[in-house]
Amino acid sequence: MNVIVSFLERHQKFFDKISKNIYLVAIKDGFLSNMPIVLFSSLFLLLATLPEYVGVALPQEILDFCNKIYAYTMGVLGIMVAGTTASSLTLSMNRRMPAGKVINATSTMVTAMCCMLLLSATNSTVEIGGASTSVFDTTYMGTKGLISSFVSAFLTVNIYKLCIKHNITIKMPKEVPGTIAQSFRDIFAFGFSVLACALIDVAVRQLFSVPFANVVSTLLSPLFTAVDTYPGLAIIESSVALFQFMGIHGGSVVMTPINAALYDNTAINLATYQAGGHPDIALTLDFTNFFAGLGGSGVTFIVPIILMLLMRSKQLKAIGKASFIPVLFGVNEPVLFGMPIVLNPYMFVPFLLAPACNAVITKFFIDVIGMNAPIYTLPWALPGPLGCFLTTGMQPISLLCVLVLLAVDFLVYYPFCKAYDHSLCQEEASEADGGELEQLKAEESRTEALVDKQKASGKQIKVLVLCQGAGTSTLLANALKEGAEQKGIDLVSNSGAYGSHYDIMSGYNVVVLAPQCRIYYDEMKADTDRLGIKLLSTRGKQYINLTNDPEGAINWILNELNTQ
Repeated sequence: MNVIVSFLERHQKFFDKISKNIYLVAIKDGFLSNMPIVLFSSLFLLLATLPEYVGVALPQEILDFCNKIYAYTMGVLGIMVAGTTASSLTLSMNRRMPAGKVINATSTMVTAMCCMLLLSATNSTVEIGGASTSVFDTTYMGTKGLISSFVSAFLTVNIYKLCIKHNITIKMPKEVPGTIAQSFRDIFAFGFSVLACALIDVAVRQLFSVPFANVVSTLLSPLFTAVDTYPGLAIIESSVALFQFMGIHGGSVVMTPINAALYDNTAINLATYQAGGHPDIALTLDFTNFFAGLGGSGVTFIVPIILMLLMRSKQLKAIGKASFIPVLFGVNEPVLFGMPIVLNPYMFVPFLLAPACNAVITKFFIDVIGMNAPIYTLPWALPGPLGCFLTTGMQPISLLCVLVLLAVDFLVYYPFCKAYDHSLCQEEASEADGGELEQLKAEESRTEALVDKQKASGKQIKVLVLCQGAGTSTLLANALKEGAEQKGIDLVSNSGAYGSHYDIMSGYNVVVLAPQCRIYYDEMKADTDRLGIKLLSTRGKQYINLTNDPEGAINWILNELNTQ
């Protein structure tokens, strides 16, 4: 096991490089920006479908209302993702542009959305009321068109990059207002992008008689079919856990490239369910969130319970109590970094084995026992068992599946937790654990002077805490608020997800990166230095200590602000 851990540590820079790839980051950020669409529209989809499942027939007017909201939110998700992905990629590309050369993010966003329509929409003429009416097919404007979204976004940004680097533009006199001048500067880049996508669309339709979006889906469908198998699902879920074990956000590396399939498969499952069939495609987002990732990456739902009830180590019991509620809602960083699980040789095997077991067992329930595969895309922060129940259409069999999963997860984790507990008990018997929390308190006299200095300055500290999904960051943001209130310091703290911070971070004077986001430090530093913002990063155990100690958290911020 030590050999495996050493291998992973030696190649961590390579894994970091993959997770920081600007195209993967753009896809992740593009989806993240549109999560309100996904979550809000899902509520209306649930309202339209679940009552019928329990024997309640809603009036047709209400069904039409719910379906309309879903159709014009989730139904055009592909267009929105094209724009937000292009915007995110533009921001990353601008950091690599020569001095004085800047790509306009708004222009690339609009252009990518236009290009996505060219690659996915189909015009036709139909007879309505005896008159010929021009219409276009919206089938590929939603989740089925996500491949087109990425292609249009990547193509657009790179064409803009080429035009701006080589001054392929129309220069206007300095007297022309900036917004008008910008429109003329971008006209060539816009035109080339649109023409490129239009030509791709024409070529594909001539060759295959289908829109580009359909061709790509058809070509990739054998791959996704191969992945939606027992070995394929087990490998995917274990791979996510493997990167998470290294402290890298596994979903960003493994799941981001197949996001299009995850959403498309959910839509197929829902259509099958509404037609009275059995939805059986396991490879969906909710499969990872609630079944194969019950309690977060590595299937940690059962771990805090094991730590609280069955371990003897003071450290593990304390972590179990502190992490139980967050893990219940899918925020498992307290146990990942507090136990710790990350880079802990004792936890390597169960952390990778449990997700594979859950994936195989759930797939068995779907294929053999007849449980529905996920038919919705629900908020990932729902408690795991509740998410499993809702996303299968409230099937009672899903609750049995959860019980089986928890039993298997217990059998997988318990022996390794017990072995780790034994080693910690020996350490605790020989010496008290020092830890970073005590080191923070050892500087109490200096910190009190900093508190007085901060109060005398009359300045407000505005802190933005960023993590991957806006879950873990909330813990530290709340701790900072509580600590500031105790000390009488004027502080505002908010949390957010990395990737959705670009438009809001200028309103803060301190940005804190949670452990999962430390790999983005260099890119973030360029932005914070430009805006005059103090950037701080944290490590696993340190971060968890700070979230559980409001006084220590505010002391840490004050010390960092006064460190040059």
